[in-house]
Amino acid sequence: MAAKQPPPLMKKHSQTDLVSRLKTRKILGVGGEDDDGEVHRSKISQVLGNEIKFAVREPLGLRVWQLVSAIMFSGVAIMALAFPDQLYDAVFEEESVSSKTPIRLYGGALLSIALIMWNALYTAEKVIIRWTLLAEACYFTVQFLVTTVSLVESSRIATGAVLLLVSRVLFILISIYYYYQVGRRPKKV
Repeated sequence: MAAKQPPPLMKKHSQTDLVSRLKTRKILGVGGEDDDGEVHRSKISQVLGNEIKFAVREPLGLRVWQLVSAIMFSGVAIMALAFPDQLYDAVFEEESVSSKTPIRLYGGALLSIALIMWNALYTAEKVIIRWTLLAEACYFTVQFLVTTVSLVESSRIATGAVLLLVSRVLFILISIYYYYQVGRRPKKV
């Protein structure tokens, strides 16, 4: 008996057929644009996502401001812990405070905030940067209000305290500016 020859192999034309390729890519969900206008080249990139989406477009000077804030918080904290009398005298121009404990507690709280500021300097996460900027703005606002009330109660205007108030207003404005700049949605190109 003669062996029956198998039919000749037929070449599949779907690889060369453009319509068939487009249908296949559409079914797989690759090659089209998503809601953000991004074109996925493969299913893997679509599933894993694109890390460029999560990168923060940092406003000019943000990292410098974070560094200045961290240094400032650390410096005042160390001064409050080590030299409470001098810190009180520099702000309120009075000889001595009755107890050093509240100023040292203030220094400990500032040191904790400084630790957060130092850690925020090294992160690229938008949420963490915004939270630290908001915490900083809240701190400066509370400090402004407390210093203002203290000056009104004592009915004395100290040059150091007025300088502190003006600097706090400036720091509040800078922190809020960066807070909103980091939170803005990037413009699509």
